[in-house]
Amino acid sequence: MSKLENKVAVVTGASKGIGASIAKHFAAEGAKVVVNYASSREGADNVVKAITNKGGIAMAVQADVSNEADVTRLFDQTKKAFGTVDILVNNAVFQQFLPIEQASVAAFHQHFNVNVLGPVLTIQAALNLFGSTGGTIINISSGASKSPMAGVSLYSATKAALDALTISLSKELGAKNVRINSILPGATETEGATSAGVTAGSEYERMFIANTPLGRRGQPEDIAKAAVFLASDDAAWITGEQLSVSGGMYGF
Repeated sequence: MSKLENKVAVVTGASKGIGASIAKHFAAEGAKVVVNYASSREGADNVVKAITNKGGIAMAVQADVSNEADVTRLFDQTKKAFGTVDILVNNAVFQQFLPIEQASVAAFHQHFNVNVLGPVLTIQAALNLFGSTGGTIINISSGASKSPMAGVSLYSATKAALDALTISLSKELGAKNVRINSILPGATETEGATSAGVTAGSEYERMFIANTPLGRRGQPEDIAKAAVFLASDDAAWITGEQLSVSGGMYGF
């Protein structure tokens, strides 16, 4: 039997990168997957097509996770299609590389609205749909929450807040049989990293690889496989943890 057979999973920010890979891996393990996206309908449709072409079940739903009405609609559509939710993955993210002198009020709010408020809203909505057997929440954090780098202070602060949320809610929700954990990726090769200047052969890439004991950048599937584990019954006794998936870069 597949690890996630008959489970329903909502994956936010799943039109590309880590989110897309998690959605595909979940579907391969038998889950029905809601592929959430904010703006890239084409990307989300491509993920759904990749899943359904292999016999999986998925649908794309647009929603800005920082908007309460959008989140309500996301979970209403999930309930209408699949009846319930068993797994929530908070992967949607906003990140800018900028010195603190250039950090505008708008940039502050966009970081915290997407990266912290978004998970709060989706968790609230998921809790309303989790059944009597409970559910599983996975927050995609970052190694930057433990080892912040220069130029990403706002992003790092949001990920530290997300980890604190994970720990606090593990204590609050355990009695409801709801498990919640964070995954802390290291330097992972995604579209977001490329747009931030971490391209093949760049100085940033060389720096990341030099500081990674396993000697390479991560791939989205490295994170997705860890997410499958945490979502499955194999992790039934794990909650409130921050799992570093970084090739050893953020070993702590």
